[in-house]
Amino acid sequence: MMVLPKKKGEINMSEDILRIIAEAVIEGNVKQAAAYAKNAVESGVPAGKILNEGLIAGMNEVGDLFKDGDMFVPEVLVSAKAMQSGIDVISHLLAEEGVERKGRILTVTVEGDLHDIGVKLVGMMLEGAGFEVVNIGVDVPAAKIVEKVKELNPDVLGMSAMLTTTMAKMKEVIDVLEEEGLLSSTAVMIGGAPTSPMYAEKIGAIYSEDAASAVAVAKKLLNVV
Repeated sequence: MMVLPKKKGEINMSEDILRIIAEAVIEGNVKQAAAYAKNAVESGVPAGKILNEGLIAGMNEVGDLFKDGDMFVPEVLVSAKAMQSGIDVISHLLAEEGVERKGRILTVTVEGDLHDIGVKLVGMMLEGAGFEVVNIGVDVPAAKIVEKVKELNPDVLGMSAMLTTTMAKMKEVIDVLEEEGLLSSTAVMIGGAPTSPMYAEKIGAIYSEDAASAVAVAKKLLNVV
């Protein structure tokens, strides 16, 4: 079993259960993550603390392990489900406590491309880092993406393309966003196998190499920790 390092000194009940919740997320134990989140609520631990110091702390560790090659996509997906099971337990309490997300990110796979594993993984990692993520699917035309940007007013638009032939659709979206005057309020992040930092710069976007780095890029774009 993977165990998070203990803090120095005496550890109280709240810290114990938060660490256990984080471990459940790391191990991808969906039932335990939900059960311990419920236990924490019943013990009087604030929902915001359960989210940030339990669920998100665990997912942050997952992100580090994934980046270092010590975890792989299937394991990350299971960890994300465990995190979500805990969030489901406390979501109504988060609203009551007025806990705000770090920002809203709209994710999409551009027109002509049906790949979604990468963009879903990015979304899960971003949610694990405390962002609100709205995914609008695959093979989405530029007009529909821009329509959703207007409707949802995201802080960041994350576009994915896994085919060289669909990369041009990213530029098409950005051109329309610029025409509509939306780039001043919505930053654009792109990623996918055929993309590169050079291409991102060329079309006026920010490049994200993988799911783990997407979190760092989003935090930098929104100036959050």
